[in-house]
Amino acid sequence: MPTAVRISEELVNEARKFSRIDHRSLAGQVEHWARLGKCAEENPDLTYSLIKDILIGIAELEQGEKTEYTFS
Repeated sequence: MPTAVRISEELVNEARKFSRIDHRSLAGQVEHWARLGKCAEENPDLTYSLIKDILIGIAELEQGEKTEYTFS
């Protein structure tokens, strides 16, 4: 259920700019940043790139895009 949250005008402007680049809604961009920030706080040893790759992998799994990994 959507909830209204107050955030600074500066953050809104930055999110608007990045939302255009990444083809997300303004709310979608803020949610994306919140999700990344939450993961970064929970896993301080992981890099941004690794966190992003993990989130992409989770999204792919949720969309049914999976293949079996074979160890060599």
